[in-house]
Amino acid sequence: MPTLICDCNQTMPLKPQILGAALHENLTLHSALCRREAGSFQKAIQSGDDVVVACTQEKRLFAEIGQQTVGATSVIKFVNIRETGGWSKDAAGAMPKIAALLAVAHLPDPEPVPTVSYKSAGRLLIIGELDAAERAAELLSDTLEVTLFSMGAGRDGGLQERRYPVLAGQIRHLTGWLGAFELKWERNNPIDLDLCTRCNACLVACPEGAIGFDYQIDSALCKSHRDCVKVCGAAGAIDFNREPVGSSETFDLVLDLRATPAFTQQAPPQGYFRWDGRDSRTLLQVRSLVGEFEKPKFFVYKQKLCAHSRNEKTGCNACIDVCSASAVSSERDRQQIKVNPYLCVGCGACTTVCPSGALTFAYPRASDQGTKIKTLLTTYERAGGRHAALLLHSQEAGARLLGDLGRLAQLDSATRGVPARVLPMALWHTASTGLELWLSAIAYGASQVWLLVTGEEAPQYLDAMRTQMDVAQAILSGLGYQGEHFRILQAKDARDLATLDAQLQADPAQGATKAAGFSVQADKRATLELALDHLVSQAPAHPEVISLPATGSPLGALAINKDTCTLCLSCVNACPAGALQDNPERPQLKFIEKNCVQCGLCVKTCPEKALSLVPQFRLSPQRKEAMVLNEMQPYACIRCGKPFGTLKAIESMLGKLAGHAMFQGAAADRLKMCGDCRVIDLYSADDELKITDIR
Repeated sequence: MPTLICDCNQTMPLKPQILGAALHENLTLHSALCRREAGSFQKAIQSGDDVVVACTQEKRLFAEIGQQTVGATSVIKFVNIRETGGWSKDAAGAMPKIAALLAVAHLPDPEPVPTVSYKSAGRLLIIGELDAAERAAELLSDTLEVTLFSMGAGRDGGLQERRYPVLAGQIRHLTGWLGAFELKWERNNPIDLDLCTRCNACLVACPEGAIGFDYQIDSALCKSHRDCVKVCGAAGAIDFNREPVGSSETFDLVLDLRATPAFTQQAPPQGYFRWDGRDSRTLLQVRSLVGEFEKPKFFVYKQKLCAHSRNEKTGCNACIDVCSASAVSSERDRQQIKVNPYLCVGCGACTTVCPSGALTFAYPRASDQGTKIKTLLTTYERAGGRHAALLLHSQEAGARLLGDLGRLAQLDSATRGVPARVLPMALWHTASTGLELWLSAIAYGASQVWLLVTGEEAPQYLDAMRTQMDVAQAILSGLGYQGEHFRILQAKDARDLATLDAQLQADPAQGATKAAGFSVQADKRATLELALDHLVSQAPAHPEVISLPATGSPLGALAINKDTCTLCLSCVNACPAGALQDNPERPQLKFIEKNCVQCGLCVKTCPEKALSLVPQFRLSPQRKEAMVLNEMQPYACIRCGKPFGTLKAIESMLGKLAGHAMFQGAAADRLKMCGDCRVIDLYSADDELKITDIR
């Protein structure tokens, strides 16, 4: 895959020999690749191999040259090495970072995933006061089929000419997404807008002024003179005896002009827009949404791994609580969660907080992200880089801020820019990575992992990322790695660049002495275990147990109160991760700490309230072995001697039923028998009344 590097006016201290050695490629440094040296670019894209161009400034121009080049079949990839490295104050030492950025650009694109399709015919619903709604409709009706829902006349009232269908009444529900919105409302006003001709006779006749230019009656002002009914005799649009009628209609798009939105979640459904009457970009977005659209199905869900529900008990709710689009909901009756792919916006926060790996991010897959992180860090180290800090950021707002910082560093002597050791990596969304990938990055050689957030993120995303970072930091600190390894950097615009610049200059933390060689797996727990194993093997300290934060830990043990536990084993049936097991040979409850996801289903299922979660990370080999939490003396059948329960459980049952009228005498003795003997004794007893004896 050819790599083309251009340094216009020699503003970067690039060393093509060092970069070429790291990439195993002979590199030529260009100074005007998009101008007089365009022939080199054209020759490269005629090779048929993918071409990496280290310039994003002239991305559009390169694309145009490519379209005009005969025989050009190569896929062109662009990477920014200027603002992210070449324009910092320590750019002279940034060659390892630039080599790493170029190496990542050489990676193949992620494999395609299933898509979610939307179809929009342009049926637009505008909700708001009638005057404002009609003004918005004037700007959109040339391309969209507009219907208005009137929320009052507004300051100016509606136009005399009826240009658009108008609905009114009480909105009950607005649900759906692009191409499939459903509006349910109640028509509860005496004036039927379908029959009203806007002749204004009712407005003239009404002595209280209860009728406005939205042609609806304000019941708070109306004194029941009914003069309006008399003057509307021909049209018959006014009927005070009309019963409220429920109605529904479907739309492809919704433009909401109200102060209170129909959807309160942070990320509203695609196709739903709010407009303040000023920002024209919103209207341009609405106009563009006619046709068929696709997006990746961002998630994969494996119900058998899900720790949400068992036996009508709710355990883990992390994905439901964190979703900013209300796309995740509970289906307790089916012991699972449900993700609506049409509402999902692909933030990946649900997959980040999922402790079991039941939800995984599909585009790009965890393995793709892992390959990118590993390539970035191993190339950086191979090129001579040390103490790498991995900076994860969004591919739009985050990348724009880093670009602004790079330009400021070139112009302002007080600004240092992105340091040579800081390796930026763009994500679809900053919430799409979590504990297992961050620890994998440390295992691959990173000194720190930082997340740049820009105000795009929902508040619960930040809480979830901080919680995950607290767990990750507790593990590394417990293992003796010194320093702060994880941090969230917050910056929204140019006013925050000075603070961001200072934060990026932080000292490195202590990392692993030897980089790991494992690959990130599709299974989240498998990746986490590989990262932990490597970090433990390189750790400066080896305590028996590391205590972890009480909130958000996917690792931990169980504490059991043996005095109250009856060994009923209901917890074994509830455990979705196979952490709790029984012993078919004897009454025992066994536990494998490595499998526990701390979902709490066992705690909520236990009828005796004998269990509690213990967030921790045990380093000893016993963590991966089945340990006996509790065991008891078996209770033997008084008839055949076969064990069929525990002594404590049977004694507890006998105690609870001792005063029950149905369990006295022989019936009480049957409680002490196994199932087979109980049936035999029942049918062999002479004094038992049988159904066949009843006449």
